[in-house]
Amino acid sequence: MMVLETLSVFPQLFEPYMSTSIMGRARLAGLFSFEAHDLRDWTHDRHRTVDDAPFGGGQGMLMKPEPIFEAVRDIAGRGPCGAHVVFFSPCGSTFTQRHARRLAGKERILFVCGRYEGMDERVYELADEVLSMGDYVLTGGELAALCVMDAVVRLVPGALGDAMSSVDESFEGSLLEYAQYTRPASFEGREAPQVLLSGDHARIAAWRRKSAIARTATWRPDLLDGADLTQEEWALARRAMEAGHEEDEANEQ
Repeated sequence: MMVLETLSVFPQLFEPYMSTSIMGRARLAGLFSFEAHDLRDWTHDRHRTVDDAPFGGGQGMLMKPEPIFEAVRDIAGRGPCGAHVVFFSPCGSTFTQRHARRLAGKERILFVCGRYEGMDERVYELADEVLSMGDYVLTGGELAALCVMDAVVRLVPGALGDAMSSVDESFEGSLLEYAQYTRPASFEGREAPQVLLSGDHARIAAWRRKSAIARTATWRPDLLDGADLTQEEWALARRAMEAGHEEDEANEQ
């Protein structure tokens, strides 16, 4: 069973999400366990202080190194196996589905969540890896940790019910997921592709492959370099990109 843990000054933020929907069902099924630790439990003053002013001046407060070092060493050293320690920072590697697949193979992960203006630089030596959720700023690392845990848990066998659900979706194979439709087949003059109603699984699979390539070429052409495409599929991708460029130019006029 995978063990997920967080270290935060707001541990109460996690439980509602971790007990709901897919995460909640997977947890109840014993596919993973979760525990949120309060960083203030490793402070030793009556105010349970976790932050202080930065040396050299500047805006805001920084998280102090002492409680983080003590907490991570304590938590990671518990149990039969050490924890894989993950910190979050704009300096980290941008989190992708590739990271999620790799982390899904870990037995135990501890996510350390920053707050305020950041953390004392010395704490990063505790990290096995440092991740970034993208080029934007969050109030704290709790949302980042929830995003990563969600992406990881859905890859645990049995979490989604259908074994193909975690494979047949966006970013697997460096492609976005194909377009999808449901009832009604006709809505305000907009028709669902007839091939999806045909019951011909081979034709449906072929259509979905083309749809995934075309959508990726239109919206995320940067992903195509990692995709395994035939010459015919590359031609389809180029046509989709050209059509997208023509539409952009028309909108600018």
